[in-house]
Amino acid sequence: MTEPEDGRGDLSIGRLAVYAMGAATAVLVLATVIILVLKPGPVLGLIVGLLGVAGAIAAMGYVSKRMTRNAYGRDPEDPKPGSDR
Repeated sequence: MTEPEDGRGDLSIGRLAVYAMGAATAVLVLATVIILVLKPGPVLGLIVGLLGVAGAIAAMGYVSKRMTRNAYGRDPEDPKPGSDR
């Protein structure tokens, strides 16, 4: 695949959504397996569940950022205060 001249790559929003939701699902399945295997008490089970939700959100963010950066490249550096831009 060739890169367009304006630096924009090919990013499918559908593929981005499926990959992000797949990463979140994998983390939540892992948290569920941990709860089912360890059979913790209510408080520890709640903590594992909440960590699973936080991990799912983090996984979605990581996958989305990585796919977006692969398609469009890194953001240009912010101009310094007092610069011409």
